Amino acid sequence: MAELERTTMQQSPMRVRQAGPADAPAVLRLVRDAYARWVPLIGREPLPMRVDYAQAAIAHDIALLERDGELLALIETFAAPGHLFIENVAVAPTHQGQGLGRRMMALAEAEARAAGLGELRLLTNAAFAANVRLYQGLGFRIDRTEPYLAGTTVFMSKVL
Repeated sequence: MAELERTTMQQSPMRVRQAGPADAPAVLRLVRDAYARWVPLIGREPLPMRVDYAQAAIAHDIALLERDGELLALIETFAAPGHLFIENVAVAPTHQGQGLGRRMMALAEAEARAAGLGELRLLTNAAFAANVRLYQGLGFRIDRTEPYLAGTTVFMSKVL
């Protein structure tokens, strides 16, 4: 069965496209599914679960990774002076562990380079240790931490 799934995946190419306001329900569904595992850990919904994605699709760039009409992953970014800020990265739970988050991060890095921006920045919750490790593995460093609600926000950056 695993071999059949792998073959099927190879036959159906993934594509990236920009989200628009009409994609907001699908984006919110993916984000809620992807972040649901963190709710018990921090005792509340992470902030990305409460965003108006129709507005976010207008204000930010949201790249969607799809295969056969299924939304697999997304990355939300916006340009700021000297850097590209990564607002959100989410991967559907059924597709986590397949390198899609890394693929979306590479897309953001390529976007920053193409725009002449020399740095990527993001923040995450310190309780999301797996995410912090992932970002460090991609070359991000921890710049600082700050208390936020009952937790700690980790500010990270990567010089390109």
